[in-house]
Amino acid sequence: MTRQSTIQPRGVSAYAQAGVDIDLKMSGIETIKKMVATTKTKDVVGGIGSFGGLFQSPGKEMLLVASTDGVGTKLKVAAMAKKHDTVGQDLVNHCVNDILVQGAKPLFFLDYIGAARFNAATFTEVISGLVKACKENGCALLGGETAEMPGLYPMSEYDLVGTIVGAVEKRKLVTGKTIKPGDVIIGLSSGGLQTNGFSLARKVIFDQCGLTPHDLIPGTRLTTSEVLLAIHRSFLRPVSALMAKKVPIQGMAHITGGGVADNIPRVLPDNCSAVIDRASWVVPTIFTFIERQGKVDRDEMYRVFNMGIGYVIIVRPRDAKAALELLRKYPLASSVIGKIEPGHRRVLYKN
Repeated sequence: MTRQSTIQPRGVSAYAQAGVDIDLKMSGIETIKKMVATTKTKDVVGGIGSFGGLFQSPGKEMLLVASTDGVGTKLKVAAMAKKHDTVGQDLVNHCVNDILVQGAKPLFFLDYIGAARFNAATFTEVISGLVKACKENGCALLGGETAEMPGLYPMSEYDLVGTIVGAVEKRKLVTGKTIKPGDVIIGLSSGGLQTNGFSLARKVIFDQCGLTPHDLIPGTRLTTSEVLLAIHRSFLRPVSALMAKKVPIQGMAHITGGGVADNIPRVLPDNCSAVIDRASWVVPTIFTFIERQGKVDRDEMYRVFNMGIGYVIIVRPRDAKAALELLRKYPLASSVIGKIEPGHRRVLYKN
């Protein structure tokens, strides 16, 4: 909660000459306080300005679930495209999905922005994305930190990291312990790279293929920046709908770095493996383009990227139909992509 200050008269200071203009930074912070205030929820106590954010405890029968993550080198694409209003959404949605895996709903979010020099316009764009996603996910943007560190970060670049805290009733905690052979794996479409694999994607698209942010990705009508900056989707609403309708969920996984191969085993019991049918969904063009142009091994593609599956839900076979019928009410593709078989916490591919 360090975004607060009494603005002092500006003048030439030694710190400003060293590359950090405190007055400029604080002036910019003042302009975004009203934006942040729009994310306030009923459990927020106080407002922006103190050293720490205050939030009403959810109660003794609740568990707090927390997660921290960053946007990674997707920020370099944002800088190339001069478009910074989506990366904040990426960050919030990513963190929301991470705690959703355990059945938790978000309470509040904290962000950190580090840069060589404060740029008010860029900063405001980034915050606008954080605010938008927090409001969409019913989450309060409780505070944050903005640090200027010339010499640590390259000029005109910045880092963006966030921490989310959510809550789940103890009796509704989803752990994956009840998963057993015969269960069905439902995949929900990602809509893009989400926030993983951008180091390889940038190398293939920009370095090897020589494309610019304004060039079309072959086989699509979208530019490289439109494809690469596609917003990391939040799965909170469809998953919450399943839980509200009491469709029993045995386990869930957010498909981030490591793909299905590394993320699904995180929720599997020791006696189970997941068998994924790679022919059960259409892989988006961006991934096949990277695989072909970068001469990347197919199995590596499925570890680096989500390949079009952003989230998986594991249910009993008898509950699969009801789950799919409900999920199809939302603007994303969903389908059965595999099943659970006896094994040792591994992912095996059918095709």
